Amino acid sequence: MAINDPVGDMLTRIRNAQLRGMSKTTTPASKLRGRVLDVLEAEGYIRGYTKVEHANNKRDFEIELKYFDGQPVIQFMKRVSKPGRRVYTSIKDISPVRNGLGISILSTPKGVMSDAAAREHNVGGEVLCEVY
Repeated sequence: MAINDPVGDMLTRIRNAQLRGMSKTTTPASKLRGRVLDVLEAEGYIRGYTKVEHANNKRDFEIELKYFDGQPVIQFMKRVSKPGRRVYTSIKDISPVRNGLGISILSTPKGVMSDAAAREHNVGGEVLCEVY
């Protein structure tokens, strides 16, 4: 089955698994998904992820979700740039998420990074999603 929006699909899988209280979830592996997961792990929103290879040469990411006092650490995830409507921002137009309590994940010419890292590297790009 073809997926038109792989990042949106991954965010929905994480959201659904957290609503069910699951400790792990899986998503098909890709470079973009891996880089978004790297940012989520670095910012402390997930415990980590591992790459799992199946017998039929299919690769998945197994994502370990993070909870605090029984509540998911990720309270809200929103896909900003969608296949039908791409959203780009310059460095001076990157606004803080929830007054700095959340992050935006951007795809920049220097790689996928959080909004704080994009400000540090002085680059703008496509706003993939917002997480808090």
